Amino acid sequence: MPRQLGDLEDAVMTRVWQWNRPVTVREVLEDLQRERSIAYTTVMTVMDNLHQKGWVRREVDGRAYRYTAVSTRAAYSAALMNEAWSRSDNPAAALVAFFGMMSAEQREALRDAMRIVRPDLPGPSEPRTREAPDEGKREAAYEAADEPTDESTDERAGDPADGAGPESGR
Repeated sequence: MPRQLGDLEDAVMTRVWQWNRPVTVREVLEDLQRERSIAYTTVMTVMDNLHQKGWVRREVDGRAYRYTAVSTRAAYSAALMNEAWSRSDNPAAALVAFFGMMSAEQREALRDAMRIVRPDLPGPSEPRTREAPDEGKREAAYEAADEPTDESTDERAGDPADGAGPESGR
């Protein structure tokens, strides 16, 4: 699902994600018409295409369909980032370049996300130590975070924060 959405697909999906409820073609059309002139059949075709591509599911409601997002915008964004990163011939360099482009707010959001995924990481005012807090003898916790891991032996492979949990939108 990581293929980037087209402009109109993104405009439709933005509404489906924001409203976070089943929507009809008519509702999306009326909202889009506030910004541009667009035909009902165009919106219907886009929503049918999104259904065929697996972005939305639909249920019959009378003579119309109600469409619901299959995943969240956050999951979509993460999939796009992962796809771009996986295509790099030097993933470490790609990450360094990406981090270099980040604003201070984005870097802080990254720190917050890392603390969710790895609660043993120190906060912004805590010194980085080799021993993870409240975990006794895990001196290698930070070295392991800096080394490549084989997911089949990684103790974090099943962590819900990896996108496989119920909040991943799958």
